[in-house]
Amino acid sequence: MNSFDWLSHMGIPTVDKFDIVEVKFKGGRKEYYRNVDHIHLTTGDPVVVDVPNGHHIGYVSLQGELVRLQMQKRKIKNDDNILRIYRIANQKDLEKWEEAKNREIPTLYRTKQIIDELKLEMKLSDIEYQADNSKATFYYSADDRVDFRELIKILASEFKIRVEMRQISLRQEAGRLGGIGICGRELCCSTWIHDFKSVSTAAARYQNLSLNPSKLSGQCGRLKCCLNYELDTYMAALEDVPTVEKPLLTEAGPAKLQKTDIFRKLMWFSYNNENNWYSISCERVKEIQELNENGIQPFDLHNNKAKGIDEEVLQSNLELERLDKKFSTKKKKKKKKKGNTGVQEPVTQQSNKPVAKAEIKETIKPAQEGDKNKSNKQKSGRKNFGNKASRTEPSPSAGKNLPKRENQNSDAKEVQENKQKNKGKRRFPPRNKGDQNKGE
Repeated sequence: MNSFDWLSHMGIPTVDKFDIVEVKFKGGRKEYYRNVDHIHLTTGDPVVVDVPNGHHIGYVSLQGELVRLQMQKRKIKNDDNILRIYRIANQKDLEKWEEAKNREIPTLYRTKQIIDELKLEMKLSDIEYQADNSKATFYYSADDRVDFRELIKILASEFKIRVEMRQISLRQEAGRLGGIGICGRELCCSTWIHDFKSVSTAAARYQNLSLNPSKLSGQCGRLKCCLNYELDTYMAALEDVPTVEKPLLTEAGPAKLQKTDIFRKLMWFSYNNENNWYSISCERVKEIQELNENGIQPFDLHNNKAKGIDEEVLQSNLELERLDKKFSTKKKKKKKKKGNTGVQEPVTQQSNKPVAKAEIKETIKPAQEGDKNKSNKQKSGRKNFGNKASRTEPSPSAGKNLPKRENQNSDAKEVQENKQKNKGKRRFPPRNKGDQNKGE
């Protein structure tokens, strides 16, 4: 339901309760019926109501004091012309109503074929059958008057029902068909608008909207009804905005109006149709217009004289100089900090350098001696291993070489002692290029 009873939670006396109920039918059509028997109704209940020459079924949309307000708005009198509610619809009533509604679409297609055969200039939009399946209402739209007497005879004889032809406007047609607007909500004409007011392009001009028919027109093809909603607030805000019929004359050139922000009271101008726009307040525009009437041209849109511009340039230069001084002082402080921390580094390096050289010389000497003994042994072993005579011919003084083994053992002990001393130190120190050329 597209209506909300915002007075339902209030404690209104039941004695003075309004006895007329608003009932909704197909296509958003709403009518008012009197609850004579004081039936307990809730919003959304299907009810059987009295109509001329039969009965119909609708849904309860509103009841209570809000119905009184709606009737006053739509200027409906509370008299005997208001028909009554029979009862709440039962299952048989709803089944019969469903059968009648199932006939609507086939009837619509067949009626359009008959209209084409008769060559009538009318557009059929919707058909509504009564719940008792005795009458059908045909809704159509047309630009001129249409003679549909022959059409009614054909429809009555073919469908065997009473026919009622009702002409509607394009806005009412859109309301019956329904849909969702560009705002994302259900169409206003299908929910709450009943009296359609005329909408003109002047409303779009006052709101500074582009006069594009594709954007300003609704689903009915006419101008949107919502253009009238905010027109009063725009008209009130435009009282403080001056009307600019001709460009403003300045020494920089004539300034033409390009855009106006009504609520912020700002106006944008451009010199000689340039792409750069300059915004000024509405009060400043009035001042320039008064100066032009007196034959005076200001220097530009913001200043009356050129002195103001020179002062602004000087102030901006002073600010830039202050910023440069701030950044330069910060850099000097950082350099001083770096110099203070770096003074300690060469002291530690100078104290460590001679100690490191002395230690390196002491450790290199025994290591070199042991390495030379090892290299001599390896070279002698490789030479003996390569000679065939040393493999085959036994030495005549094999038993006399016992003291040599003792010397070898003593050399090995010295090498081991040097290794233990040189643990954690560099084993192979770098050689000078001159030492490589000297030889053993």
